[in-house]
Amino acid sequence: MSEQAGDLVSPDRVADVLRERIRSGELPRHAKLPTQRALVEEFGVNRTTVRQALAVLEREGYLSARGRGAPAVVSSPAEDAPRPAGVEVADRIALAFQADHISIDAFCLTTETLNAALAAPLIAISTGELAPESISIRVMLPNPDAPLAYPRLISDAADRRPLLRLRRLTRTFATSVRHQLTSLAEMGLVPKVDVEIRAVPITPVQKVYLLNGTEVLTAYYQVVPRVVEYEQEQLEIYDVLGLNSKVFRSSSDTAFVEESHQWFESLWSTLAQPLTLG
Repeated sequence: MSEQAGDLVSPDRVADVLRERIRSGELPRHAKLPTQRALVEEFGVNRTTVRQALAVLEREGYLSARGRGAPAVVSSPAEDAPRPAGVEVADRIALAFQADHISIDAFCLTTETLNAALAAPLIAISTGELAPESISIRVMLPNPDAPLAYPRLISDAADRRPLLRLRRLTRTFATSVRHQLTSLAEMGLVPKVDVEIRAVPITPVQKVYLLNGTEVLTAYYQVVPRVVEYEQEQLEIYDVLGLNSKVFRSSSDTAFVEESHQWFESLWSTLAQPLTLG
């Protein structure tokens, strides 16, 4: 399969094609991948794009570690399983930040995972390694003042303390996201930065990230009993742990990507209201 779309061919697209060749057996295990020069010519891209695509496949386990100047060797990812959100979201957002114009729409519980995932790209921008022209991020969070199904005290569903704790966490993490990104514009590192955070009166059953209009990451929240501290008290609550939830990624299914965007936009433009962080 030959791609000749020049700069329109992204590292993700190159990785998708090579990944499918490996999965189909066209590139069997232990086979040598074509050289970077050959891939540059086939896909009509520069060497940096090819290297980024190979790095993605290497992280996913489809390629073994490459020696200097040696072609990559095909391997197999462990069970080809989805990875924890703390790993997968960080990797995919890092790749999304390779674009000139970055857009991220996120629906999650507190933005804790998003905060962690943004750390490396923001450092790369501050050091001049990355120089995007624009960043647009929209975040939807559950409104902690609404009657959410969780977090809740195991012994008393009417107790408001778990939701008050959620409100504090939400504002802490969301304020951090907004501050880190707007600082890029204030320091002149990114010409245009837009960050908007809204709240919806909905208990999320999954977290969703829409990256650059071409990729969707989803992970289910699983409710678990746990003990947390609030106002120097130990509370036994039903809660969710987002960093370890398994992420499913879709970029090749364009219908699913488009439907996910329409779903996000429907909530954003109707039920979502600006979240006060002060």
